[in-house]
Amino acid sequence: MEDLVSQAFRRIVYVISYELIAVALTTLGLVVLGFRGGSSGIVAVAASTVAVVWNYVWTTLFEAWERRQDSQTRTLPRRMVHALGFEGGLVVLLLPIVAATLRVSLVHAFSLEVGLLAFFLVYTFVFAWLFDRLWPPIISST
Repeated sequence: MEDLVSQAFRRIVYVISYELIAVALTTLGLVVLGFRGGSSGIVAVAASTVAVVWNYVWTTLFEAWERRQDSQTRTLPRRMVHALGFEGGLVVLLLPIVAATLRVSLVHAFSLEVGLLAFFLVYTFVFAWLFDRLWPPIISST
């Protein structure tokens, strides 16, 4: 039971620290691109909030679909569908928010989102690697 509590606490710290750093970096990146700090911060917080909620919704729906399949093995193609569905849904959900908040066209908002997706691919890898080095995952012996 102690391992489960420790794992849950570790996950909570992971998500909160990941999102706080992501908000700061996204805000800074948008400011460097010439957007006002207030608008940049709003986009960063909105993107973080939407990403966390969408991750929960998408993963819940995906796992419900997965349970109805003949095989519940997480194959590479299945993992790719999960990732692409998450990222695609995130783009669709964030596109109007980014466009309206930054007062740019949908095409410009889309190009900003493509840049954010590329950044987050690298950021997620680096963050997870560093987090695991600083706070190694608990490997259960059962």
